[in-house]
Amino acid sequence: MLNEEKIKKMRKLAAYESGAGKEDLSISNYYRSDYIGLALIKNFFFTTIAYGLLVLVYFGCQGEYLMDNIHKMNLVSVGVKLVLLYVIMIIVYSIFTYIYCSVKFSRAQKRIETYYQELSQLKKMYDKEEKRMDRLTRRRKDA
Repeated sequence: MLNEEKIKKMRKLAAYESGAGKEDLSISNYYRSDYIGLALIKNFFFTTIAYGLLVLVYFGCQGEYLMDNIHKMNLVSVGVKLVLLYVIMIIVYSIFTYIYCSVKFSRAQKRIETYYQELSQLKKMYDKEEKRMDRLTRRRKDA
């Protein structure tokens, strides 16, 4: 005998598992600090690569000017400015990454909690149906 309520719940749970739940379930495998720490490490490497590319593009576009005026420049101050801009870029992107990952983690945890509640409701439905079937088989054996 098919139970429509059970089928609807199973369909809803399966849709979540194959959709947004994939990412949520993978996020739930981490502790909050581990998830955010991993994201910050990735952020460091990607920001470093992006900054390097930006510097290369800038120096590529300003190449003629740099070649004509390099003897007039204070290279130490240029180096300090480049390092300072790099540090500022890392700090800004790390703050954004921290906030984004914190929000993403907490939202995923809430959705996972709802998922597990619905999963336990489905289990209760199965247990209830199993008890009912056990009673029916006992009655048949007794009769």
